[in-house]
Amino acid sequence: MSDLGTKARELDSADELAPLRDRFVLDGTVYLDGNSLGALPANVPDRIADVVRRQWGELRIRSWEESGWWTAPERIGDRIAPLVGAAPGQIVVGDSTSVNVFKALVAAVRMARTDGGARTDDGTGGTRDRDEILVDATTFPTDGYIARSAARMTGCTLRPVTPAEVPGALSARTAAVLLNHVDYRTGRLHDLPSLTAAVHAAGAYAVWDLCHSAGALPVGLDEHGVGLAVGCTYKYLNGGPGSPAYLYVRRELQDRFDSPLPGWNSHAEPFGMRPDFEPASGARRGRVGTPDILSMLALEAALEVWDGVPVEAVRAKSLALTDFFLECVVAYVPDGRVTSLTPVPHGERGSQVALRCADAGEVMKRLIERGVVGDFRHPDVLRFGFTPLYVGFADVERAARVLAEVLR
Repeated sequence: MSDLGTKARELDSADELAPLRDRFVLDGTVYLDGNSLGALPANVPDRIADVVRRQWGELRIRSWEESGWWTAPERIGDRIAPLVGAAPGQIVVGDSTSVNVFKALVAAVRMARTDGGARTDDGTGGTRDRDEILVDATTFPTDGYIARSAARMTGCTLRPVTPAEVPGALSARTAAVLLNHVDYRTGRLHDLPSLTAAVHAAGAYAVWDLCHSAGALPVGLDEHGVGLAVGCTYKYLNGGPGSPAYLYVRRELQDRFDSPLPGWNSHAEPFGMRPDFEPASGARRGRVGTPDILSMLALEAALEVWDGVPVEAVRAKSLALTDFFLECVVAYVPDGRVTSLTPVPHGERGSQVALRCADAGEVMKRLIERGVVGDFRHPDVLRFGFTPLYVGFADVERAARVLAEVLR
């Protein structure tokens, strides 16, 4: 066994999170694509069988009350809350990430325009509407599409900037800023505390996309004063394909959150069937229509794997895994074949490693054929996600070793 193979065994022996692997359905594959779709938690199939056969099959419509279907969006939101540093009562689960980005961004513009009046000092003695949305220029494309649509709807100009450029781009015109906590392509971790503070100091609202950070590292929504955030649940939270997303609305903003998608589920009297809309109180304002119960309750079961698991320990292992992978890549992979796009400093790294490789698409196909599953991002990126709940150090060493063999 190589020195790195021996080191991997030693690291796995000392890993306090190693027993969590038994909470998942896994095989001999090295699965490094949990940043796209998390592995199946072992308790989910039986739970869903009960939901389908007993709750739906026997209780039928009674399950909205007797099985807690009606309150699931808030109940499951409270289970997610500790994983993103939020107190209960501020997260509602439902809809897709895209839909929640749209709700949050339009609501942010509406709130910015009602803070002390719709017009602000433009710095020249005149006034100007808050008529600009800043969007992360490196964002996942859908966030950009949604931001463009939200800008048209609100009469705003959309201005793409990199996260590093945000502080210098803010002005009295800025209404809202849509940012990613972790870059989906490179794995770069952006500075949520300082960027949030800068956006708020400019009188605007930050909307954070947590898809690639929730469940991989501490977020600290309450601690850092974040007003609005969204995220998916099928990556590091292991909720399953297409599992519902979530929306965080800070408690102090909930009475002012004006959703562009009001629905009967977000009505103060949902069964009153009144023609006029009166928004519900609290996080329920983020709801729209009937919850997608089957996938939502699969998510609730999946979140049980987090019982007794501190996010801080997950972050420590994540950094150790990615450090070790980079070490193995340097040791095994022929010089010049790959270049890491992922920052080396821990404070700038999420829980993935992105390697630039000239023939990345073909290389990833060959890796998958040999039992190492990551993913390919056009045009030349090999992306490997490290989910500390079920990825071990021996997996990491094997992945780097097989990568080197494929590249040779």
